[in-house]
Amino acid sequence: QVQLVESGGGLVQPGGSLRLSCAASGFTLDYYAIGWFRQAPGKEREGVSCISSSDGSTYYADSAKGRFTISRDNAKNTAHLQMNSLKPEDTAVYYCAADSRATVQAMCVMTRGDFWGQGTQVTVSS
Repeated sequence: QVQLVESGGGLVQPGGSLRLSCAASGFTLDYYAIGWFRQAPGKEREGVSCISSSDGSTYYADSAKGRFTISRDNAKNTAHLQMNSLKPEDTAVYYCAADSRATVQAMCVMTRGDFWGQGTQVTVSS
């Protein structure tokens, strides 16, 4: 069974950090671009950061640049999103996705994914 499972969300104060993880099962992430997306209440899902399957190239939304870092560990079939200097506006459900065809920019901008996780809640509040 193909599955992506996110973990690492929670409640954090403004300025704090969280590290999200995305674990894949039932398929190998090696040949998939991986993306992190988020959806806040009343808003559309948006791409936060994506990383390619081949050369490690990355894409970051403007809101994530300089604060978030995406990474992947193909040996462990996992991906991560390190989030620093968190702001209240980062509050959302965060999803990971895997896509076999899209470029990282297309994946993030067009919110594309062949497989999606169920999401993990991130709340930034004092």
